[in-house]
Amino acid sequence: MCKRIPALPNADVIWVLLPEEGDFVSPLIACRTAAGDTPVVAISDLPSDPQGLAALGAGVTGYCNGHAASSVLRQVADTVQNGGLWVGQWLLQKLLASVARAATQKFTPPELASWSSGLTQREIEVACAAAKGLSNKEIANQLIITERTVKAHMGSVFDKLKLRDRMHLTLLINGVIQN
Repeated sequence: MCKRIPALPNADVIWVLLPEEGDFVSPLIACRTAAGDTPVVAISDLPSDPQGLAALGAGVTGYCNGHAASSVLRQVADTVQNGGLWVGQWLLQKLLASVARAATQKFTPPELASWSSGLTQREIEVACAAAKGLSNKEIANQLIITERTVKAHMGSVFDKLKLRDRMHLTLLINGVIQN
């Protein structure tokens, strides 16, 4: 699956098409190892949550539908090249909810002030809702604000806390990582 990686000249992103059947995890781990610091994105013609979770467990930095529009694939490449993680919205929500549940069971969340200093009360509310795995639309409905306002608050939270994505936010709020 990835035997040609050392021969790739100056690859910015390595794209791996997952097979429809059979084991892909072992070859994907080998590919991830051979890639070094180069981000690896797994693409699937038949994406599913279990396959996405397995691919992420193998160390890829992105998982997406192989039939995605070229503009989406460019966004995927830009995101992983800048150190981010790319997964579909539904899978991301499941991951965030799982992390939040696991963190709550294993860790005592830090005092609110330890991660939230410098944030407004509304930014804290939006960040906490996002860390529970809620989508922007769900946060907007819960807090009776627009999705655009949620996005603005999330951008501000990421900037102020110097975080890359919702996964890091969830880990920070639940005390898994320190900022």
